[in-house]
Amino acid sequence: MGYLKIKSELAEEVLANIKNLSPDFFEKLVVDLLVKMGYGGSIKDAGEAIGRSGDGGIDGIIKEDKLGLDIVYIQAKRWDGVVGRPEIQKFVGALADKHSNKGIFITTSGFTKGVEEYIGNISQKIILIDGIMLTDLMIDNNVGVFCDVTYEIKKIDQDYFTED
Repeated sequence: MGYLKIKSELAEEVLANIKNLSPDFFEKLVVDLLVKMGYGGSIKDAGEAIGRSGDGGIDGIIKEDKLGLDIVYIQAKRWDGVVGRPEIQKFVGALADKHSNKGIFITTSGFTKGVEEYIGNISQKIILIDGIMLTDLMIDNNVGVFCDVTYEIKKIDQDYFTED
């Protein structure tokens, strides 16, 4: 079985597990992933999942860097259907309420074409992460997965076979 097939099957399994867990767990997972990707400082103070009823459209916050010079706001949607422009517009409004221009919108599903067009025409910087990118990032950063087997691929060392 090839590497890409193994990775694809793992991604499907990861996504299925995410969809079976609570929205609270998903929001925590998103913060854990962003910390593993280098945002914030230590896991203790890098960010937090804050999603709850009346959260104002913000599910989490993360420091952009280890010094905390800027905050990035997070919206996490554990959905099956695609996310459309109205949801992104609500998130843009929530960013405006926080006087912020930076956000990450993460979903377990995908986005409509209208969403990509919309975010290309606004002043806020919003990163969209769909289910495929989410599982790729989780696998690449060892969030929810671990290394089971490592293969070494050998190549010829031409320097060894050179006579003096």
